[in-house]
Amino acid sequence: MKLLVLLSFATILFMSSCSNGSQAEKQLATVKVDTVRHYGVQPTSAIPGRVKASSSASIAFRVAGTLQSIPVKNGSYVKKGSVIAQLDPRDYQVQLSATEAEYKKIKGEVDRIVKLHERNGVSDNDYEKAVYGLQQIEAKYSAHKNALADTRLLAPFDGYVQNIIFDEGETVGAGMPVISMIAGRNLEVEINLPSPEYLRRDKFKSFSCVIDAIGGEPIPLKLVSINHNANLNQLYTMRLQMADADLSSSPTAGMSAMVTIVYDNAGDSNQTSIPLSAVFEHDGKAFAWVYDAANQSVAEREITVSTIDKNGYAVIDNGLEAGEVVVSAGVHSLKAGEKVEILPAPSKTNVGGLL
Repeated sequence: MKLLVLLSFATILFMSSCSNGSQAEKQLATVKVDTVRHYGVQPTSAIPGRVKASSSASIAFRVAGTLQSIPVKNGSYVKKGSVIAQLDPRDYQVQLSATEAEYKKIKGEVDRIVKLHERNGVSDNDYEKAVYGLQQIEAKYSAHKNALADTRLLAPFDGYVQNIIFDEGETVGAGMPVISMIAGRNLEVEINLPSPEYLRRDKFKSFSCVIDAIGGEPIPLKLVSINHNANLNQLYTMRLQMADADLSSSPTAGMSAMVTIVYDNAGDSNQTSIPLSAVFEHDGKAFAWVYDAANQSVAEREITVSTIDKNGYAVIDNGLEAGEVVVSAGVHSLKAGEKVEILPAPSKTNVGGLL
């Protein structure tokens, strides 16, 4: 009787161990999968920006002197070529008068030498000296006329006086900024492009902006430039010029604006997207594991990644078709042809898997 009990117990242990070994052999890798999606590029993007003057300048005299008058004030609107500051011109006027008298004297002498030379009454050497002397005094005379003219500071463009740095009666040196100005027309909007938008710059179609401070009317924009060197925040500066528009109020530099970029989506119909975690690399090429439901196995597929969108999805130019299933987690531990088990989707009624 005892022998029969022992044999029965041994048989149960043997069957149990065989069952556990069979389960271990059949244990499959569990993977998370995702469906390949058709990539539809967003038709627009909205990016905040700021209105800026298209031109700004710190204006200085070319000559030194004492400020005699400043006929403008901070905020004054001035036309190109109008006088915005004046130096005391007395010293430069005296200098010019002396040079003018010297010029007239030398020119009279040279004219006589030229006539004598035509009649062979003067040697070639004396003639050449006279001509060179006239050229020197002409250059000096022209420089002193320019110096007198430079005692007036002129506006380089139509715009607004932003800051007056010196007061009347103060002495300023040549090249020292006296007044700063900003352009009053052709305002620009400056924005910072994130990397995904920068990579789509060849698909920019049109631009507009809305400035809430002046009523929120759409203002057409024209692309001026894109800085191809990212700043420390990995953003790319883009400048857009405001087009003429019939607005109830005029924007000014410093206002906040919301810029809308419209894209041309032509050519994107064959692109797909997958989670970035589904992409792996070896030998300098990008791949994804494609799941075969019939065989419950995975196959390696070479793909071409175009860019990464703002949602963290890899945009695929070729290699995948919408509707296919790819492994999106654990891609580095799989082998070609390996059978896998798909991780079940979380229950919508059992949030967090607590039940």
